[in-house]
Amino acid sequence: MKVADILRNAKNTLFTFEILPPLKGGNFGEIQRTIEPLLEFSPSYINVTCHRADIAYRTNNKGETERYTAKKRPGSVGVAAAVKFKYNIEIVPHVICAGFTRDETEDALIDYNYLEMRNLLVLRGDKMKSDPVFIAEKDGHAHAVDLLKQIQNMNKGIYLNSEIENAEPTDFSCGVAGYPEKHADAKNMEQDIIYLKEKVDAGADYIVTQMFFDNSKYFEFVKRCRQAGITVPIIPGVKPVATMNQVDVLPKLFSLSLPNELESELRKCKTNEEAKNTGTEWLTAQAQELKKANVPAIHIYTFGIPDNVAKVCKAIF
Repeated sequence: MKVADILRNAKNTLFTFEILPPLKGGNFGEIQRTIEPLLEFSPSYINVTCHRADIAYRTNNKGETERYTAKKRPGSVGVAAAVKFKYNIEIVPHVICAGFTRDETEDALIDYNYLEMRNLLVLRGDKMKSDPVFIAEKDGHAHAVDLLKQIQNMNKGIYLNSEIENAEPTDFSCGVAGYPEKHADAKNMEQDIIYLKEKVDAGADYIVTQMFFDNSKYFEFVKRCRQAGITVPIIPGVKPVATMNQVDVLPKLFSLSLPNELESELRKCKTNEEAKNTGTEWLTAQAQELKKANVPAIHIYTFGIPDNVAKVCKAIF
C-alpha cells in the first residue's frame, strides 16, 4: 500500500522508523537486530537509507597515500528487498541525487519497480565531505525536485531513452524532506518553504521532517507550510540522543539546535549510558506531546540502535 493511503486511512498516530544498510563487510544480521525488537509496535512502514560514495585515502604498497572513491554503505536495494520479503512490511527506499547520474537513478527505480516497491523518499543527499558545496554528478540532478520530476515522468511511461516504445508506466508514490530549522543551504526559512512547495507541486505526496528536539519548531514549521498552501501530511522525524558526543555532533552534522534544557542535562552526563537514558526520556516526552497533537505518524531515526527506540514506543504506542 502507498504511504499516502496508509496515512489517509489511519485512525491514530502511526509508528514508522528508518534503518541504515550495514557498513561494507557487514551482514543482514545487523538489520535484523534493529528491526525485530520494534516489530511488536506494528510499524506501518520502514525507511531504508541510501548513501553516496565519498572520497577516502589509503596507503599503497609503495607507502604513498592515494585518493579513491568509496561507498561505506552499499546495498540499499538489496536491504530493502530482503526486509520487505522477510517481514512482509511496506518499505520506503531513499532515492538520492548525490553521487548518481540520471541513468543510474533510472536503473535503481526499475529495480524497485520490479520488486513492487511503490514508495520512495526523494532527497538531494549530502555533499562530499571534501567539497565545500554540493556538486551534482555529470548528468545527475542538483535538486530533489528534479529527481522527483524524473520519477513522475516514469509514472507516465516517459523514460530517459525517448526511443523506447510502449514503455510501461511505473506507479511510485513519493515523500520528500522538510526542515523545521531550515535546510543548511537555504538563505532563510521563507526560501526553504518556497522550495518545499515546489517539490509538493511536482508530485510529492507527503513530507518527513529532519530531526528536531523542540516540538515548537515542528508546530511552527507546519503552520508556515499551511500558510504557503502546502496541504500534504507533514510527518515529524525524531531521534533519541544515544551518546555523550551527540550533544555537539548532531547540531553540527544536521544544522539543528538542541533546547537549552536538553543540552544542559546531556552535558551533566558522565557516561554514554546516562546520555542514552536522558535522550530516551526526552524523546518520550516529545513523542507524547506529538501524539496528543494527532500528528500523522512519528518517524524515528534509529541509527541502528533499537533498544532506546523500543523504550519510547512502549510508552507511546
